[in-house]
Amino acid sequence: MAEPRKKALISHGVAAQNRKARFDYKINETYEAGIVLVGPEVKSLRAGRATLTEAWAGERDGEMWIFNLYIPEWQAGSVVAKFEPRRPRKLLLHKNQVATLAGAVSREGATLVPLDIHFNDRGVAKLTLGLAEGKSKADKRQAIAERDWKRDKARVMRDRG
Repeated sequence: MAEPRKKALISHGVAAQNRKARFDYKINETYEAGIVLVGPEVKSLRAGRATLTEAWAGERDGEMWIFNLYIPEWQAGSVVAKFEPRRPRKLLLHKNQVATLAGAVSREGATLVPLDIHFNDRGVAKLTLGLAEGKSKADKRQAIAERDWKRDKARVMRDRG
């Protein structure tokens, strides 16, 4: 009997996605930032094992950081390469981008929401940040109604031929 094939590692494309962020927030602008990672963290990301749902970004000492991003330890890693799964990780942005984001968060009450982690064409891990405003319950209900209507409309069109 043949062995089950191993799941392939991600060389480029989306490694982790925060799907609920676009439902909970209205995304005004997006920014792409690099992330400072250690070797086993990259391997875990390539295996697609990161979780962005509880993560948030913010400023600390004039630099941008992502907090509460869960990247589990690499199972095949050695004892030397252990890391804390939820440690703060530094984001790599230009100074003017950091100033713009920090100003928007402090003045306008906006929120920095991590949308996804992906590998670009060169194989470098990047984080997509969204400058967002929270949605009200009415906006969320309207989004659900629109999604249901589109689904029903597609079903009717498919049945009619």
